[in-house]
Amino acid sequence: MARFCDGLARRDMLRIGAASFFGYGLTLPQLLAAERHDEAAHDTGVSLIYVFLKGGLSTIDTWDLKPHAPAEFRGEFSPIKSKIPGIDVGELIPQIAGEADKFSLLRGFGHKNSDHGPADHYMLTGYFPVAGFNPSLMPNNQRPAFGSIIARELGAASHDAKSGTVPPYVTLPTMHNSAGAAYLGATCAPLAIEADPSAPDFAVPDLMPPLSVRADRVAARHELLAQADRFQKSAEAKANKAAGTLSVFREKAFDLMSSPAAKQAFNIHAEPEKLRDAYGRNTLGQSCLMARRLVEAGVRCVTIEHSNWDTHDGNFASLKKTLLPQLDPAMATLFRDLSDRGMLEKTLVLVTGEFGRTPRINKNAGRDHWGPSFTVAIGGGGLKGGRVIGASDERAEKPIDAPHGPEDLATTIFHQLGINPNKEFLTPEGRPVKVVNGGRVIRELL
Repeated sequence: MARFCDGLARRDMLRIGAASFFGYGLTLPQLLAAERHDEAAHDTGVSLIYVFLKGGLSTIDTWDLKPHAPAEFRGEFSPIKSKIPGIDVGELIPQIAGEADKFSLLRGFGHKNSDHGPADHYMLTGYFPVAGFNPSLMPNNQRPAFGSIIARELGAASHDAKSGTVPPYVTLPTMHNSAGAAYLGATCAPLAIEADPSAPDFAVPDLMPPLSVRADRVAARHELLAQADRFQKSAEAKANKAAGTLSVFREKAFDLMSSPAAKQAFNIHAEPEKLRDAYGRNTLGQSCLMARRLVEAGVRCVTIEHSNWDTHDGNFASLKKTLLPQLDPAMATLFRDLSDRGMLEKTLVLVTGEFGRTPRINKNAGRDHWGPSFTVAIGGGGLKGGRVIGASDERAEKPIDAPHGPEDLATTIFHQLGINPNKEFLTPEGRPVKVVNGGRVIRELL
């Protein structure tokens, strides 16, 4: 198993199955629809796709090159012009450069942590973890992830009775440790796919039977199970009210299994081969394509975890040979595909890691962790594209002005979705906690 520099094992071989029995997410017998409406939310109809580049994208080599800096800072790559005059990006992302009108760059961004676990939590929740945080736990949320808040406040987009339903929050191709629901509970946890959409035999075994099994056959199996289980369920329900809750979970899970909308949303094999090629026949590319399908079907948040961007050794070789040749077509095609389908205005796309990489190149031709200054790419969802917000200094070591941070990013996301960032949730102890820990809307994006 591959490991990051913190020594924690990373799931390079994706597991199929009941991850969520141990709190990883929701699997078949546990899936519950999140609460649909709340008086504090004014649903704008916007959904979120969060492409989380785990390990930390080197933004000095992609979004914010410094060609005039000393050699030990500027690196091996040269800037190229993008579609927007005056906005240059790295030479290894030419397709993304061609879609620069569809997203903006937050170049004056940063925070004060350069450790994987806490920085991950910070960027996925908008809250920096407090004492007692254990990054190795699965999940490790002290605060709910963006997707769980979206599930709680908005739920999935509605479908009619014939089409069925889809879950409000999905993670793929695996679930990040900090992508959980925390005190919001199981109803707001993600459906964790735990399978690689680029695999030839990709399916979602915890969500539905094979795509060839018709909904009426699923219903027949459901009825058979109900008959066999009738007396046992009755006895359990009388003995323990929790059995009734489990029954609700099971009923909703079967409803999802028999939902044509859910079955169609996860059937990536229905996509044209040419479009699948355009996204890239790899985990990141097909995850981005799957995210578009899910949002199109009514899922309100899809979080993609892609690893391993932790380029301490051979940063330039890794970016050139593997990482950027995957990111470039995946991100460019995602923005273009959403735009072509008329979905970009209602789909917010966020692309970032937990931090950037050190401006100074280390002795192993790598770059280390760097939280104080990095660039975030964000577009769609009603935001303006083709803009650069803020700037870093001549070596990308720090923002020139006061940086935007995770709280500002979270506030902006929830503002676009119609969620009140000042709303308070209650923890199990009855302590009120705001959706966002301060922060302001990044008005320059609007």
